[in-house]
Amino acid sequence: MASADPTLHLPRVLCIHGGGVNAAIFKAQFRAFLGHEKLKNRYRFVFVDAPFFCDEGVGVHPVYSDWGPFRRWFRWTPEHPEIDAGACQYELEYTIERCMESDEGTGEWMATLGFSQGAKLAASMLYEQQVSGKDGPWKYAVILAGRAPLVSLSEEAEQFPWMQSAGGLPDAADTDSILERPDMKLRIPTLHVHGLKDEGLHLHRKLVENYCAPGTTTLVEWDGAHRIPIKKSDVDKIVDAWIELADEYGV
Repeated sequence: MASADPTLHLPRVLCIHGGGVNAAIFKAQFRAFLGHEKLKNRYRFVFVDAPFFCDEGVGVHPVYSDWGPFRRWFRWTPEHPEIDAGACQYELEYTIERCMESDEGTGEWMATLGFSQGAKLAASMLYEQQVSGKDGPWKYAVILAGRAPLVSLSEEAEQFPWMQSAGGLPDAADTDSILERPDMKLRIPTLHVHGLKDEGLHLHRKLVENYCAPGTTTLVEWDGAHRIPIKKSDVDKIVDAWIELADEYGV
């Protein structure tokens, strides 16, 4: 008889992969965190697959080349098939709700966590919760290499000039226009992890500086490129900041 899953009762973190990979690859890439002594008995990590298919992303070859199909949440090149913003928002909401409802865990949903395109979505989900005036479920997000702009997940957010349209490309957003509306910045706590050798670092910093309210962010920098840290010293530094944030806000 199989033993019961010891994580079923733990608070849950929704883990959102980047573009050009999938949930299984993200889980493998995130292994240093999943097995960390300060996290493994604190949270249940639930991985979700994106609804749209695409070619393999950066860092997939050769280790994960046979792990397809590869998926994405949004368009990032004009070659990706065009989609209506409302249709994309529906697909994203349906995909995430289906994953959350099908998970066997019983703990409360606590946080979103994502890497790259998944980080953009993780932060955007918090923003949508705030804009819509909902109290939950998300208490904070862990944003690994997340680029500005945020993405609109509702018809209301689609009207904001600083948001990337759900069906559009990121370059169309006016990322500085939100500076004129500090009241519209994200106020839910976020932990940001930036690789100092990442080619998108300037956009990661813009997500923090332009889109997040002062005093709500925690930043960890590490000496790496566009990938998930696996070295113990890097992982420990991130986990320590993560636990400190969670303890500070009582989550």
